[in-house]
Amino acid sequence: METNETQVLMKTSLGNIKLKLYNETPQHRDNFIKLVKEGTYNGLLFHRVIKDFMIQGGDVTSKDAPMNKQLGAGDLGYTVPAEFVYPKYFHKKGALSAARTSDEVNPERESSASQFYIVTGKVYSDSELAQMEKQKEGRLKQSIFARLQKENAAKIKAAYQSGDKAELAIIRDTLVGKTELEAEKRKEEAKLTPEQREAYKTIGGVPFLDNEYTVYGEVVEGLDVVDAIQNVKTNRQDRPLENVVIESVEII
Repeated sequence: METNETQVLMKTSLGNIKLKLYNETPQHRDNFIKLVKEGTYNGLLFHRVIKDFMIQGGDVTSKDAPMNKQLGAGDLGYTVPAEFVYPKYFHKKGALSAARTSDEVNPERESSASQFYIVTGKVYSDSELAQMEKQKEGRLKQSIFARLQKENAAKIKAAYQSGDKAELAIIRDTLVGKTELEAEKRKEEAKLTPEQREAYKTIGGVPFLDNEYTVYGEVVEGLDVVDAIQNVKTNRQDRPLENVVIESVEII
């Protein structure tokens, strides 16, 4: 039987946000609980706020940070392995997700130890969602082709070095064919579920972040506070001009 989900109360200078942490992302859940119990988040800022996108906090250097201090890089020196539970958990409005460094330096998509964001996003139309599915299908094909190229790197290199253009063309056509076949078998991965579609059309969210960042919880009360935070005025670095402070976080 599913045990109850842990709930936390985040008190901010603009009001309270109640969050639940998913049991299916145990490493993120346990890490967040550990940081809450250690008081790591108390006094930190929502240092990055982008309207119709998300509000981000958890930079451990943001406590009492002067306005000219560059924020966003403060962390705890370790990462949490990615835990994608997709498509069950996705970037709907109110989703609690882990920030991370980019794919170039972090191909495993491991999460920041302390930095998190809460999704605000926007509402999408059917045609916009259909367009996104098309783009997703394109990205799926690109990733399959890149993997196949890597697997056949030795063969490609040999044909290239010997100047055998005919062989190179054959290899390329073969990889394109294999890519199309695999993409056809995996086409459901590029489709939105009815739950996603409904959420993105009604409450909104950020669909293009799905399967890219770990979603490990969601807001259960206080979306109005999340909205109040996303509507604050910010500077060019997306930092609120008046500090939005995480006063305390506690397990409830």
